Amino acid sequence: MKSRLEKMARVIINYSTSVKPKDKVLLRGTSPAAEPLIQALYREALQAGAYAFTYIHLRDEDRLVMESTHDIALLEKVNPMLELMYKTCDVIIRVNAPENLHALMHYPSELQQARLKANGELMLIQMEREGNGTLRRCSTQFPMATYAEAAEMPFDEYEVFFYRACKLYEDDPISAWKEQATIQQKFVDYLNGKKHIKIKGKNIDMEMSIDGRQFINADATANFPDGEIFTGPVEDSVNGWVRITYPAYYGGNKVVGIELTFENGLVSKATAEENEAFLYQALNTDAGSRRLGEFAIGTNRDINRFTASVLFDEKIGGTVHMALGQGYRKTGSINQSLIHWDMICDMRDGGKIWVDDVLFYKNGDFIV
Repeated sequence: MKSRLEKMARVIINYSTSVKPKDKVLLRGTSPAAEPLIQALYREALQAGAYAFTYIHLRDEDRLVMESTHDIALLEKVNPMLELMYKTCDVIIRVNAPENLHALMHYPSELQQARLKANGELMLIQMEREGNGTLRRCSTQFPMATYAEAAEMPFDEYEVFFYRACKLYEDDPISAWKEQATIQQKFVDYLNGKKHIKIKGKNIDMEMSIDGRQFINADATANFPDGEIFTGPVEDSVNGWVRITYPAYYGGNKVVGIELTFENGLVSKATAEENEAFLYQALNTDAGSRRLGEFAIGTNRDINRFTASVLFDEKIGGTVHMALGQGYRKTGSINQSLIHWDMICDMRDGGKIWVDDVLFYKNGDFIV
């Protein structure tokens, strides 16, 4: 594992975030379990001449704070140390390493909402700075037994899957990601300048305007692994319905069997087979939480199965995903929200996408 993590750190520091001498780099681990990768990233950042700083959260920190206090004002309070770093660092690398994927599911909704607000404030800073070009950011994972268990895979099998999805079995992973970027750019170039998208399949019948919006080539420079193209639809243009194919995870919660109906950009009807209360809670977060901030097409063919980790699952080749809430400024989205919740719909069983009435995508494959 050590050699793979060292290789992963080299790619993230030298390619994903292009760390330069004197850059201020925050390495944020979501639990102490992230430390092996944080150490490798720290060493690589220092060797690149950067000023590297580490911040590692307590184990199950959000659960601990909700167990210890019901003071909503305290739960909503943004960590001032992280806020400062999010406002001033040149590079932020976040390593997700949860030791319990469902730690928050049974806590009162008002407490969860307060913690989501605190975390959402940091997300807003991040997205604003990414949009204006003052921040380079990469989110990744540490290969944990919890992830393997959620994916229903033996850990050694999960490790192989994990590193293959990151292209770390390649002799030159950076060249492999650049090749992926070239392939995806062809589709981005085709889409930019178009006006309308229609998506139809067994689990989806939606349309939206992309007039004036930009598609972005996600090529492992913001997420690791990566593999998608995405945009922000015109906020009041989304109409239709979607059945989310897989369980949707957000803020330590799992929601199964989500169906959403959109009218003029807003979710007008929402149901779920399990944990519907949390779905409603998220939808009612703020004025922007019922609108789509993102629509995307997954392109990573090495991610060919659901693993219950959205960082991987939203990249599954042959799927689309959409995010309720905050949009990425670089796409042209103006939707604002304290949430950004990605939900995935499989298109490999007859799904089609038309762009300006021209068939663009069928059964999980691009046809242009």
